Amino acid sequence: MQTFDTVIRNARVVTAADIFTSDIGIRDGRIVALGLDLEAGAREIDAAGRHVTPGGVDSHVHFDQPTGDGSIMADDFLSGTTSAACGGTTTVIPFACQQKGHTLREAIDDYHRRADRKPVIDYAFHLIVTDPTPEILRDELPALIAEGYTSFKIYMTYDALKLSDREMLDTLSVARSEGAMVMIHAENADCIAWLTERLLAAGHTAPRYHATSRPMLVEREATHRAIAFAELVDVPILIVHVSGREAVEQIRWAQSHGLKVYGETCPQYLFLTADSLGCDDSFEGAKCICSPPPRDKANQQVIWDGLENGAFEVFSSDHAPFRYDGPDGKKAHGEAVSFDQIANGIPGVETRMALLWSEGVRTGRITPQSFVALTATNAAKLYGLYPRKGSIAIGADADLVIWDESRTFHLENAKLHHNVDYTPYEGMHLSAWPALTMSRGDVVWDGEKPCGDAGRGEFLPCARPDPAKPRRRKTELPL
Repeated sequence: MQTFDTVIRNARVVTAADIFTSDIGIRDGRIVALGLDLEAGAREIDAAGRHVTPGGVDSHVHFDQPTGDGSIMADDFLSGTTSAACGGTTTVIPFACQQKGHTLREAIDDYHRRADRKPVIDYAFHLIVTDPTPEILRDELPALIAEGYTSFKIYMTYDALKLSDREMLDTLSVARSEGAMVMIHAENADCIAWLTERLLAAGHTAPRYHATSRPMLVEREATHRAIAFAELVDVPILIVHVSGREAVEQIRWAQSHGLKVYGETCPQYLFLTADSLGCDDSFEGAKCICSPPPRDKANQQVIWDGLENGAFEVFSSDHAPFRYDGPDGKKAHGEAVSFDQIANGIPGVETRMALLWSEGVRTGRITPQSFVALTATNAAKLYGLYPRKGSIAIGADADLVIWDESRTFHLENAKLHHNVDYTPYEGMHLSAWPALTMSRGDVVWDGEKPCGDAGRGEFLPCARPDPAKPRRRKTELPL
């Protein structure tokens, strides 16, 4: 009788802590043995000494999310998870967004319907809290956290999403009492609105002015305020999609003062700049509109430094897919509209891991172990999925990536598997790409084509994450 369903031979295994040579024995979708010269499996895969990492955990993606502005996201739970798998990601956490006037439960039920029989890899849900009524904070949010929706995002900008300072404090208080992780989009809404009004009045409407309307100080101010609220309530928070030096400095200050403030950044802040939004008034720059916007070359180095020195725990894609051409994407309102009327977000779920391995690990900027921590392990820990996800260990899911570092990969959108008609990284030459992606023991990308069946992905209720526990400091506040 076969002991293993699959054995991966001659793997150069990389975890967040170690690198070692081993065979990997898999049975019933889980890793059941690590060692040399394991007995034969029903299927044998030779890693041939190549690096093998845990499948990526992309904890910040938007699939099939209603926008309310006439635009439609290009990726649903089938195309989005297929694209993720082809890029080495085996777990995604999209957002179930509450609509104002509706309940969180309605958002969760809606997202389960949207995901039904589509995902090819495993998935969980974050909540987005936009309407924290007393009833929702008292009853519904604690109940959903207990059911495995143990993280939620709150916004400090966008009229349809933002919370007031008081609402933020009330919501953070629930996170503290219930053990949930809070993600915060930190930009000052009033500063952005004030700048936008003046830019439009001066006739500065082209896509490139999106970056002008959101300078670093609006991110810095909001990050500072979010940290102050978290300190007052004594609750850990994660500042998402950090773009540059000024917000990094706020996070570093908090961390140096013992606060549990975590940071996340994304590929666009390593590989794009404000010039990517255009140096003239053409509409082409709309492809790279995202918030916060990319900064300048100097800030790219700041973000690289943050990945190297521990300022960031998570490297996510913030995949927000809108087609460039067509009636419902970036051009949903035509090409003559001002920058504030253009769909906000860029694609990246398939390119995230290869970009960081190629330009981070292969160039010596970060270690392979740091890569694993940033793309898989830390996110699994922050969101209550570790050690099932984000690790290569006995009992963990057999979510694995074998890396091909033997040739140059020319990045072209035509080779990607999302439903977006462009990639902002078109033309880059990468030195690594997944040769194989495995999800719970099944090959979902064989290096040439996607192999995962629609609906094979499982929904993952999340545990209350240890990093979300408060410091339990002595305080006179009624917490």
